[in-house]
Amino acid sequence: MLLPAIVHLDADAFFVAVEQARDPSLRGKKVAVGGSERGIIASASYEARACGVFTPMPTTRALQVCPDLILVSHGHGRYGEVSRRMFDLCETLTPVVQRNSIDEGYLDLGPCGFKSTAEIEAAVQRLQRRIWDELQITVSFGIATNKLVAQIASKLRKPRGFVVVAPGTEATFLAPLGLGKLPGIGAKTEAMLAEKHGLRLVGEVPLRGENELATIFGDGWREIVAMACGEDNRPVETEREEAKSYSQQETFTADIGDFATIERVAKRMIDELMPAIRADGKRTRTLTVKVRYPDFVQESHARSLETATDLEAAFYPLVAPLLRAAWRERRPLRLVSVRFSGIEGRPVQLEMFAQADEKRRRLAVVLDQLNSRGAAVVRHGHQLAKKPPSL
Repeated sequence: MLLPAIVHLDADAFFVAVEQARDPSLRGKKVAVGGSERGIIASASYEARACGVFTPMPTTRALQVCPDLILVSHGHGRYGEVSRRMFDLCETLTPVVQRNSIDEGYLDLGPCGFKSTAEIEAAVQRLQRRIWDELQITVSFGIATNKLVAQIASKLRKPRGFVVVAPGTEATFLAPLGLGKLPGIGAKTEAMLAEKHGLRLVGEVPLRGENELATIFGDGWREIVAMACGEDNRPVETEREEAKSYSQQETFTADIGDFATIERVAKRMIDELMPAIRADGKRTRTLTVKVRYPDFVQESHARSLETATDLEAAFYPLVAPLLRAAWRERRPLRLVSVRFSGIEGRPVQLEMFAQADEKRRRLAVVLDQLNSRGAAVVRHGHQLAKKPPSL
């Protein structure tokens, strides 16, 4: 008997949720995590979103649309620690856990021996309660026969969502949803498809002819049709003990065309990934920057250092040239990501500047510890937007 054994976990407003767990007085309020008034919003509570605050809106704009917004500074190490504990709890249910990003992942319950959908639902509900009891953050779950449908299901009834799609009903489940629910179809693409081609719902896609679909979606039309039918055969890929790469991505609520904003987001990801690399006792050599446009097209560019390092500063100068190389069309972007690869152990340093590097490393570790405990919040200058010139 086929069971809905694939689960997608999506933490609710994760950065804000972590801050609310640290300070419960923030619960139920219009809260956003971000920089100062010259920074950008990294996460917003659902109360703030109802007022029009979204990621990565400039903080000045967020305060205009929501004057009583409560701003909380970004506590880098805290989020990584809570994320690790959240996924560790998932691994008490199944060993097959894919940690997609800091706040999203997949679980495969196939190896767990469940005999019915009811057993699966009960087990995942217990996990949802346990995450709340131990971490004081809420998460949403989608349960289905594959990753695509589970991911879409998890996002339908947030926060604290819990949606189960029965086997054989995938296409029926997706059919009445707007096309924007499919991964990769942003708001502008969704509006274009409705205006130019009369396509508004997922279920309308398979009804069109192949030639028409090829004209609308180009070479990727078969992939779009497969998604619209709820088909996906990707396996849940477990994370290996020895990480071969560290990556993070951000999908924007609204397409972004400002280079400085995208550069700040990319550097912020470096700031969030490097503490994990240090904590694992690793160094990295290669940085890859990837961008994705609203029409699914994506480009990436990479550059490697001569010597692997676990210090952020070595990679900051690479961000702008890598972004320019990848973002060739300069159209607004739907997504940006950074990825560290070329992972190495931390060897004994013999080079001339080893002593200076070790001092920087000790300082970085102290800052990681301060941020993770919430005793202090240390931010880099590039996380602040440049002040506009006076008139």
